Amino acid sequence: MPLFRPTFFLLLLSALLLGSCSGYQKLLKSDDVNKKYTAAIKYYEEGDFFKAGTLLEELIPLLRGRPEAEKAQFYFANTNFRQRNYTLASYYFKSFFDTYPNSTYAEEAMFMHAKSLFRDSPEFELDQTNTYTALESIQEFLNRYPASQFRPETESMSLELQKKLDVKAFESARLYYQLRYYQSAVVAFTAFQQQFPASAYNEEAAYLKVAAQYYYAKESVEQKQRERYLEAIAFYQSFVDTYPQSKNLKAAESLYDDARAEVAKLKPVQEAAAN
Repeated sequence: MPLFRPTFFLLLLSALLLGSCSGYQKLLKSDDVNKKYTAAIKYYEEGDFFKAGTLLEELIPLLRGRPEAEKAQFYFANTNFRQRNYTLASYYFKSFFDTYPNSTYAEEAMFMHAKSLFRDSPEFELDQTNTYTALESIQEFLNRYPASQFRPETESMSLELQKKLDVKAFESARLYYQLRYYQSAVVAFTAFQQQFPASAYNEEAAYLKVAAQYYYAKESVEQKQRERYLEAIAFYQSFVDTYPQSKNLKAAESLYDDARAEVAKLKPVQEAAAN
């Protein structure tokens, strides 16, 4: 007899699950709005966001004009967030605070809109349009609710997104360097330094700008070389003034010495050509 106990319990569990599912299926087919709403809130509070969301999506148009509509819409937006449907969550949270700007849920909805966009931000290698949208939403939230309880988390999200853009910009500039598009690399590193003055990558960017300008000069036509080597020397001087203890100092000094030697050789050649 004990051998049959596991089978018995499996059958019992299956029966319970089927009973539960059939009860949910009956709810879906029911026309009783109040019963559906009560069940949806119960599912939500129990953490079953799929069932809660399915019922709430059906209920929202039926609850229009009723006091329950506000809570139903906020909970529905959150069921999408909890199921990691961040694009939909951001849309429904925005729709909520646009519809109910004076709701007790309005502040949290605006925060969750920004948080959904934050979660929807892609890896730095991909297009960062969503990241910029998330940052705009975060700033809008902070402007509207400067003393919000959500401010620390919101500021933390903003910093993380800024770091992602920081990495994206640096890696894009470095890619130009690796592909030997040295002029484009110099332009990109300069833009990076201006846009992210506090970046942890600024030291490496400053060194790579020296190197990119040096190789750009080296590959230039002779008439342009002296001017471009002088630019590399200027970049080196700025680099060494800013980062005198840099791990790249010796490599930068080598480029600097070579650039000075090339300028010394080119000066008489260009003067002779001018005469």
